[in-house]
Amino acid sequence: MIKLLHAADLHLDSPFSGLSPEQAAARRKEQRELPAKLAELCRIHGCDALLLAGDVFDGESVAPETVEALLAAFAACPCPVFLAPGNHDPLSAASPYRTERWPVNVHIFASRAISPVELPEQHCRVFGAGFESAYESGLLGGFSAPQDGWVNVMVLHGDALNPNSPYNAVTKEQIAASGLRYLALGHIHQASGLLRAGHTAYAWPGCAMGRGFDELGQKGAYLGEVSDSGVRLDFLPLHGRSYEILRVEAGDDALAAVTAALPEDTQNDIYRVILTGEAEPVETAALQAALAPRFYALTIRDETRPRRALWEGAEEDTLRGLFLQALKAQYDAAQTEVDRRKIALAARCGCAAMDGREAAE
Repeated sequence: MIKLLHAADLHLDSPFSGLSPEQAAARRKEQRELPAKLAELCRIHGCDALLLAGDVFDGESVAPETVEALLAAFAACPCPVFLAPGNHDPLSAASPYRTERWPVNVHIFASRAISPVELPEQHCRVFGAGFESAYESGLLGGFSAPQDGWVNVMVLHGDALNPNSPYNAVTKEQIAASGLRYLALGHIHQASGLLRAGHTAYAWPGCAMGRGFDELGQKGAYLGEVSDSGVRLDFLPLHGRSYEILRVEAGDDALAAVTAALPEDTQNDIYRVILTGEAEPVETAALQAALAPRFYALTIRDETRPRRALWEGAEEDTLRGLFLQALKAQYDAAQTEVDRRKIALAARCGCAAMDGREAAE
């Protein structure tokens, strides 16, 4: 049995262009802490290997302090580190993978040809390959691990969702034919959970840190136990700031509506609040100013529709007009405010249905 930590897509030195320059610099500093967090998780959980499935760097240009942080974290890691370069950090001549002297416990798969590294104490082989350019194809095609009683795993950057991907498309048929016990993938930024193709288990853990509103929620890595009898994965959060999208019916008081909808702890996170429904015109600048202190960063989008008068169209000789006339008569005759609210809601829902839209609450 081998215990491993599987992470991918750290994208160190990302631009964070949606944030202010000061916030973007702070986020890049937070990114540099990720490798040390992974090394600490390996220590806490007694891992036999750390598998990094590509895109450790966001591009070829890497800050010296980023490389220093990575080298220090890997040197402190209590187990071997296996790294398969991806499309953002391919094995170019200028890549730190080629120019830096890496700690002795680090193995970088420095060719598109799959090769193994043996871990004799665990009776395990770790296979891998790396992107030599930004585009690769067929790295897993035709591969089959030896079936000799050893546990065979692989770390690889590849797209397992798009068979036409230029980023090393990996198919279920290739995975099933690989003879691997576990395939540790990178490239897809949303965690997959444990998947299977034939007798091979595979997964991608998602990106290690959200960088935009297409990478929502908590991010992390997989802790895996791999043996001849099967594979178990547990998701370990890499606690940090998250990107979140919150849709709120603005109503008559957008500030009160958003405040009521917010979770308790938002001050460390990056939010996009989208205002929806029928509403009076919203002063988004004033709303932004009132809410901004509750977040690390906040953007507001106004997708509201102008509020229509409740009985607008009741005088028309149309289906809408006849519908509204009937309800208005009931509204005028209602004895309680509760009944009037129910009738008004029925009017709005009915008109929304006739318009082919959702009703504002």
